[in-house]
Amino acid sequence: MGVALGLLAGIMYGASDFIGGLASRKSSTFAVVVISQLVGFVALIALMPVLPKATPVRADLVWGLLAGLGGGAGILFLYQGLAVGRMSVVSPLTAVVAALIPLAVGLLLGERPSAIALTGVGIALVSVVLVSTGHVQPDTAAGTANALANPRSQGANSVGGHRLLLQPGLTEALLAGVAIGAFYVCLARSHPHAGLWPLACARVASTLSLSAIALGTRRSLVPFRGSLTTIAFAGLVDMSANAFYLIATRHALLSIVAVLASLYPASTVLLARVVLRERLTPLQVVGVVCALVAVALIAGGA
Repeated sequence: MGVALGLLAGIMYGASDFIGGLASRKSSTFAVVVISQLVGFVALIALMPVLPKATPVRADLVWGLLAGLGGGAGILFLYQGLAVGRMSVVSPLTAVVAALIPLAVGLLLGERPSAIALTGVGIALVSVVLVSTGHVQPDTAAGTANALANPRSQGANSVGGHRLLLQPGLTEALLAGVAIGAFYVCLARSHPHAGLWPLACARVASTLSLSAIALGTRRSLVPFRGSLTTIAFAGLVDMSANAFYLIATRHALLSIVAVLASLYPASTVLLARVVLRERLTPLQVVGVVCALVAVALIAGGA
């Protein structure tokens, strides 16, 4: 049950990231994140009456709030990275970092990964370097979007395309990975008797904190005309993925479920290749493959 739900969460996370990334190329990232989070929260509250009875305690709700702060920051950085960078690069890099965080926490809690999992960790570090240093050659879809979202990105790529972290979206991907990893850990610390209430608290924390940041920095929360449906759909898919992940952690170890959920780049990359026809240089292809192999090894070895 835990493995199946973890894999399903990963598939839906990837679909949600792809949809949210497309929406972020038209509307403000804050608008996409806040509205999608709010839609997911409303959908969850609407389902609460038909879900099994839950009895959360204060600790469960606190862990949910902490998870929401990490998840809100993670999705913000991720959507920004997907908006200015290549989905097939940003998504795997984020996944590798997000998988390493729960693995480290598992080690501190006494879990002992196998040699296969440790091999995956080494490959993950190599993939970060390969994905970050490959030179970007703009293609018809991603190149145009990058130029519109970040006019300085073309100059940076032409001068230092092989320098670490100079490519658009990579810094955001690393920050997103750390924040999402914290989300995985905090949400999994809640108890089974809490039901999905920790997830509801997480959405309250993420929505309020991101809304406050948007208002404080005078960022628009008004979506681009015609993109509201796409944003709402991304929110529903993301909430479903979160629910599958939370339930999965109650049937399997955190170090297993979290890395299974981090396999989401597979669906994101597939959608990016089919819909956007993104192209990668050979070095970046190797980096992406290493990232996916690393997450698979960590999941299998854990």
